[in-house]
Amino acid sequence: MKYWIQIGFVLVLTGTVSAAHAAGALPRSTPEAQGVSSAALREFVNALDRQIDGMHSVMVVRHGQVIAAGWWAPYDAERNQVLYSLSKSFTSTAVGFAVAEGKLSIDDEVLKFFPEDAPANPSSNLKAMRVRDLLTMSTGHQDEPPTAPDAISPKSFLAQPVPHLPGTHFKYNTAATFMLSAIVQKVTGQTVLDFLRPRLFAPLGIEHPVWDTNFQGISLGGYGLRVRTEDIAKLGQLYLQKGKWNGQQLLPAEWVAMATAKQTSNGSNPQSDWNQGYGFQFWRCRHNAFRGDGAFGQYCLVMPDQDAVVAITSGVKDMQAVLNVIWDKLLPAFQPQALPLDAAASAQLTDTLARLEVRPAQGAATSPLAGEVLNRKFVFPANDQKIEGLALSSSDSGKNLTLTARMDGKDMTVPCGYHEWKKGRAPLLGGPLAQFPAEPTAGTFAWPADDTCLIKLCAYETPYQTTLTLKLNGDQVTLDSETNVAFGPTKRPQLIGRAE
Repeated sequence: MKYWIQIGFVLVLTGTVSAAHAAGALPRSTPEAQGVSSAALREFVNALDRQIDGMHSVMVVRHGQVIAAGWWAPYDAERNQVLYSLSKSFTSTAVGFAVAEGKLSIDDEVLKFFPEDAPANPSSNLKAMRVRDLLTMSTGHQDEPPTAPDAISPKSFLAQPVPHLPGTHFKYNTAATFMLSAIVQKVTGQTVLDFLRPRLFAPLGIEHPVWDTNFQGISLGGYGLRVRTEDIAKLGQLYLQKGKWNGQQLLPAEWVAMATAKQTSNGSNPQSDWNQGYGFQFWRCRHNAFRGDGAFGQYCLVMPDQDAVVAITSGVKDMQAVLNVIWDKLLPAFQPQALPLDAAASAQLTDTLARLEVRPAQGAATSPLAGEVLNRKFVFPANDQKIEGLALSSSDSGKNLTLTARMDGKDMTVPCGYHEWKKGRAPLLGGPLAQFPAEPTAGTFAWPADDTCLIKLCAYETPYQTTLTLKLNGDQVTLDSETNVAFGPTKRPQLIGRAE
């Protein structure tokens, strides 16, 4: 198992951390030196681990110092993570830079930038739509324009009916963020990814950002960005510091103030962190906090009153539940002054962080029927999942297994350990994420019953885990497949295969 933990002034490391990353890392401190008890932090992490099924990483920063960081194996510090809509806050930042450099104004009309893509007779509402309305998700749309990479474009966005006066109707709108990306590219000649490299990514030490594009080569803006957990924390820290980094004003403080203020109302439920108002691609939160977030639990939470930042990646169905744990367990732990060092509690926290792990497949290490399935190939009739065949093999009498599946004419192979994540690469069973035909994937296996083998796969740059349940009956096998989270159904239709 590889994990990376840093807490206090001690670095506990298995595996390697690049010198470049170490040089560009946020400074580290003991929790007590920054006014937080190690015991309270440990209780916070334990609460996340117990209450939230699908945690992948957490980093807590206080007074600019990392006081705790942990990754649930097989996730680790050096891997980028799919951000989904947390990408929007980075796109907003790019707009802030472009505005500061005089490339555009937030009061510019959207049609100004794409006259060649405008409908023949644009409506008065479309004519009235401004960059500001894109930033605040108040474009006037009733229905969101297409957002898939092969469909989203300025032309498809501008073709969407605009029944509401822009600026008067909040509607979460990923295509609006794409238009911000397209506008930045139009006025700078660079994708948002390339535009941000010297202005944001390089100064903050964000080393290997990856951003998917649409079919025209425009960064998707509203999603598609991958960076590391610490990079998420760095963005939060930049905003907490009102745009300053290492004494230099990178982003104007005025922009930070506007971007993180309540620019539009989006509900009235005082218990919901999705009803506290919306800024420029940032959500307002309870407790005077603000955040960027992405599907299935990717968070950059900034708490100005506590001078703190929390970065989290996860694969969860209930995103409010994660924030509730922060408010219940972490928020009360922030104290105004430094606390006495607690060596015993610090050691316990370090140990807790080091043991974090995505729950592997549960069951026995082997089965009396293992010999009937190992090193045999099962084939399936044509199906929508495009699974043609699969086999389980072992070279060490079943102590470790290798899953080989033929999907859509191609073979994928993933090693699987018993109560230990084994790393390989494989395509996501639910379909690829844009330009990535295969993802870093780890596997575990177990036998919950004599006739049943459970395979759990974790694509550890993404929120996704897939559980395959193989039930044997002579030469027949039934395959049930389920993912932890999805934009549609998480369970797939059962398949029945036979030994070849």
